[in-house]
Amino acid sequence: MALLKCSDLTIGFDNLVLYEHLSFEINKGDYVFVIGENGAGKSSLMRTLLGLIKPLHGTIETGDGLEANEIGYLPQQTVVQRDFPASCKEIVLSGRTGKMGLRPFFSKEDKRIAREAMVKFGVDKFENKCYRDLSGGQQQRVMLARTFCSTSKMMLLDEPVAGLDPYATEDLYQTVKELNDEGVTIIMISHDIPAANKYASHILHIKDEPSYMTRKEYFTVGKGAQFKIFGEEK
Repeated sequence: MALLKCSDLTIGFDNLVLYEHLSFEINKGDYVFVIGENGAGKSSLMRTLLGLIKPLHGTIETGDGLEANEIGYLPQQTVVQRDFPASCKEIVLSGRTGKMGLRPFFSKEDKRIAREAMVKFGVDKFENKCYRDLSGGQQQRVMLARTFCSTSKMMLLDEPVAGLDPYATEDLYQTVKELNDEGVTIIMISHDIPAANKYASHILHIKDEPSYMTRKEYFTVGKGAQFKIFGEEK
């Protein structure tokens, strides 16, 4: 069974329908780019997949051993969040909060996992540095480490390269690609069409009539054909 299966979803708020009849399946190891215009409802889809918003219609099922609390989420950062006065170590460790249950304190295991995540994402060298003093790229690496602390199965990333310079952007893309190569399933909201063509296995295009297809299909017969930036077949 697929890790995540969405059937005939209608996404919206109250009486406002953003889009409907959305069906797709995501399997282990997929790298899905969610593309669409501003205000199309991409972030609303993310929150719906996380159970934070109920779909107006349709169903969302997890399978293949994936539990609902094993989906990591990296939302867009606000200005206030970028100025958060906590250490890198504290930020990363907070990713274990959802695993604590009724425990009032982090366990040795929580701290071990957080430490390994910091090493994995190369942020251990400034673990005691204040988060707000880090560069944009460093902050996003810290947030990726935090997200990885909560799951190693599926990560939902909402425009993770927004506001980063070109070097930091490519560095982050490479890091996420390495995670995907290790078996982590990625769902990423992005406006970066060339990156989608380079990294995605599948494209979910959100609009009035949403579509879900492989990268090759999207850039040949789908809505991405207009961009004419075909790369190697996957």
